Amino acid sequence: MPPLVVDPTNYDAFRDDLEDVPAQECSTEIECAVRAILQAIGEDPDRQGLRRTPERVARAYQELTAGYHVDPARLINGAIFDVNYDEMVIVRDIDYYSLCEHHLLPFMGRAHVGYIPNGKVIGLSKIPRVVEMYARRLQIQEQMTQQIAEFLNETLQPQGVAVVVEGVHMCAAMRGVKKPNARMVTSAMLGTFKKSQSTRNEFLSNIGRDRSEL
Repeated sequence: MPPLVVDPTNYDAFRDDLEDVPAQECSTEIECAVRAILQAIGEDPDRQGLRRTPERVARAYQELTAGYHVDPARLINGAIFDVNYDEMVIVRDIDYYSLCEHHLLPFMGRAHVGYIPNGKVIGLSKIPRVVEMYARRLQIQEQMTQQIAEFLNETLQPQGVAVVVEGVHMCAAMRGVKKPNARMVTSAMLGTFKKSQSTRNEFLSNIGRDRSEL
């Protein structure tokens, strides 16, 4: 079977029709694994509603783990610019979706990213793309937060980088402790954000401001 190609700008193209289609043998490792899981939980993978589920899951996982296949150089695509600017740059409220590496269940929330330039800035759209690159992998929130900060620090060599990530985890909401309102907050502070409390407080104050104040 040829590789599945997902156009991230046109997810609707992968909506499945509900027509009665013949049962097929699985043709990829993911499809075979999903079929085995369906059988293990007592389902019939050949019934109408499940016949194409292994294929759907294979396509979904390619989309949800696309971050493994992103080339950081192509992602940045030269969008680093020389500037005479040394005040804080913040991109807040970046929505993300990821998969918990412990249970393969979703976690989702918002990321807030700030840095203080040291002669260079990065194109505005690139920061959400960096968040997406690390979110679209099997993750834990703590690691993802650190990876975003370290990538920007290595790429820009700024005076400092700050990342705060908020997340709701389905592994805690749907199972186990079953606390759907629990929120996890993680942070990574590098450079001047780590050294200077006033700088750190300025960042935290900005990301905490109500949208109506902006």
